[in-house]
Amino acid sequence: MRLILIILLCFVCSAGYAQECNNTLTGRVADRHDGTPLSGAVVVLMNTDKATLSDFDGKFRFSSLCAGTYSVEISHPECQPRIFSVTIPSEDELNIELEHHVELLKQVTVVGTAYSTKSETLLENRINLATLEEFSGASFGDAINTLSGVSSLNTGNAVVKPMINGLHSSRVTIINNGVRLQDQEWGAEHAPNIDINTAGAITVLKGASALQFSGDAIGGVIISEPARIPIKDSLFGKTILHGATNGRGGSVTTSLTKSYHSGWYATLQGTYKRFGDFEAPDYVLSNTGIHERDGSLRIGYKQFDQGFEGYYSIFKNEIGILRASHLGGASDQFSAIGNDRPLIIRDFTYDIESPRQDVTHHIAQLSGFKRVNDLGKLSLSYNFQFNERFEYDVRRGSDKDIPSVDLELTTHNVALDLESEIKDNLGIKVGLAGNFQNNFADPDTGVRRLIPDYDQYRASVYGIADLGVTENLNLEFGGRFEYTYMDAKKFYRTSFWESRGYDMLFPDIVIEEFDNQILTNPKLKFSNLSATFGLNYQFDSNYIVYANYSLASRAPNASELFSEGLHHGASRIELGDLGFSSEVGHKIGLTLQKKSGILRFTVNPYINLISDFILIEPTEIQQTIRGNFQVWEYRQTSARLAGVDFDLNADIADNLEFEHQFSYINGKDRTMDLPLINMPPASTTNSLHYTFPDFYDLVLSVKSEYVFMQNEFPDNNFEVFFPDTGTTEIIDVSTPPDAYHLLGLRAKAGFNIGDAGTRLDLGLAVANLFDTSYRNYLNRLRFYADDLGRNIMLNLKISY
Repeated sequence: MRLILIILLCFVCSAGYAQECNNTLTGRVADRHDGTPLSGAVVVLMNTDKATLSDFDGKFRFSSLCAGTYSVEISHPECQPRIFSVTIPSEDELNIELEHHVELLKQVTVVGTAYSTKSETLLENRINLATLEEFSGASFGDAINTLSGVSSLNTGNAVVKPMINGLHSSRVTIINNGVRLQDQEWGAEHAPNIDINTAGAITVLKGASALQFSGDAIGGVIISEPARIPIKDSLFGKTILHGATNGRGGSVTTSLTKSYHSGWYATLQGTYKRFGDFEAPDYVLSNTGIHERDGSLRIGYKQFDQGFEGYYSIFKNEIGILRASHLGGASDQFSAIGNDRPLIIRDFTYDIESPRQDVTHHIAQLSGFKRVNDLGKLSLSYNFQFNERFEYDVRRGSDKDIPSVDLELTTHNVALDLESEIKDNLGIKVGLAGNFQNNFADPDTGVRRLIPDYDQYRASVYGIADLGVTENLNLEFGGRFEYTYMDAKKFYRTSFWESRGYDMLFPDIVIEEFDNQILTNPKLKFSNLSATFGLNYQFDSNYIVYANYSLASRAPNASELFSEGLHHGASRIELGDLGFSSEVGHKIGLTLQKKSGILRFTVNPYINLISDFILIEPTEIQQTIRGNFQVWEYRQTSARLAGVDFDLNADIADNLEFEHQFSYINGKDRTMDLPLINMPPASTTNSLHYTFPDFYDLVLSVKSEYVFMQNEFPDNNFEVFFPDTGTTEIIDVSTPPDAYHLLGLRAKAGFNIGDAGTRLDLGLAVANLFDTSYRNYLNRLRFYADDLGRNIMLNLKISY
């Protein structure tokens, strides 16, 4: 019909010719990216009756034109239309390039398009935006726990550190909006400094993939991606209100996005969260409140062939640490570990007192890309991070408000990447990166510094390739080399220095000796090689197999190397080892996935062999001027971690879905022939979801979670002598708690409000429905108190 109209217009134009006009206008329409001619483009001389179509070669021609200035509009299916002016007469042929990738323009560049190649050989475990919004008032780690094979190492209920297939901390790389998070992640009680409300999706890779960002992810990679922004004229936002009975608090988060057809966009987001003391079924967990304030800003410009973005975020969180975990003498420790109730229980309050953490994390990033003909996509980024951590111990007098730990970690990172398609079935990604990090430990705390001052320099190069062998078989392979140099200044107690034999091993790093201390200058170098090789094979439209081998190499972190003293936030004394070498992990993973049909499942067995594996375990109780604390000491060994993750979804009936997850892992210290400490116990989760599609999209869910008792654990118990009674007692810090079963309910519905696109979504959830008393083996405060009791939560989301 459109063609007939154009032909008629042309006919009318020629029939009405009566002027002395003999000028012509010719041109060619092509794809702006590869120069391909675009046939069938509609070319209109605006404010006239002249129009035509481009031919097979993309060419068009107007004749019999009078002199003057014309506005020309050119459009083509799936193209961005163009309007421009042209002056007649003109001897030049017009060369018009159209944006022929409108669908690609509907989203901005996100991290998820950059962490792997097209031939993914490691199954991605993804949490979508709808699920993340249900955790708006919770932590980043709480949301990650919904995936099979992913658990967490907790310090109470507020510090939730992700664990992938039994590994955590420096072995798990976290990417936030394209920035590798550097927030002193080495600490077991250091939760990721990320506001979950900034994420549009979270992807978990259970292996050392994402070589673009790191090669030391022996456990896996967690990628937090921002929400996609459409490239069109729009203004939209959302506000989520969350309230909870346990902790008697809640949160509010809001975001507003403005985008333009030209490619410009901006998003402003903020979160406020406040909770008082949380509660176990039978008592208040005193001093466990949370006070969090976050904000972020994204401003950028995006077209298919070029774009840039500026990003800034601040994360500020004050967290109370269970008061009953900081005790006095050895008898108190012995009594607390053997007691069913905390030794300190106070009335509920919103006040956060010592012991507590106060953490602030800043991220600033500038990034951009340019597609270069015959080369590929060239990307350049720089990011800056500043992490400030205060840890307050229970102190008296004038020192009451002085932190026991005052650390400032500053990180600069620059990266240059090139992504290119060599052939239709072969793509590569290569890059260089440089990193500088400075750690400053304030000496004015009046407490021996746990982590010393140091400068760290890191340089890396990587390459990844994907090859489509056949229509059903794809290969992926890559490698990364990383060089790390660390220059530290540290005081050692003379007694500790000599007891470790450092006086014989490292005499050349001593700068000066004092009465009972030695000032040293360790200069450490580590060269680490990482690699990955894998394949995916699609049998038919339903079944696909992923197979992957990854080599990951990780330099020891500052905590593992230099710790020597009381870690107040962890309520324990920690001892590192200056002689540690790099960990090297070899992981093999196999995944079978059935993607569609009434029954869908994924089964993922794996084995991870790690040489020079660094672990920390309790060895004794030691008395200090601030009380008695457990001593935890780092050591290296050879480890094996093997397990399986299983997911199943089944459509039982119309609108009724069954969901099942099961995870099991076995960790073995191969050198000592003992189980590894802090391995997640086997667990299974079963859920039923019923949807009422014709009644406000109502969804009703019931969830059953069963965690088995961990039967594989090392015996780290030790004896303590009590001089006041003259007796010796065994302190049991090894035996895991009993198995437990939790039941939860959830309901959610959505309502459209008015004609302006405003929508209200309501969610109501109950966790630990029967108020069960239990203790989690992976909660570091399980020695002192139960976990959380029943919690009723209400979520209200307004989209506008």
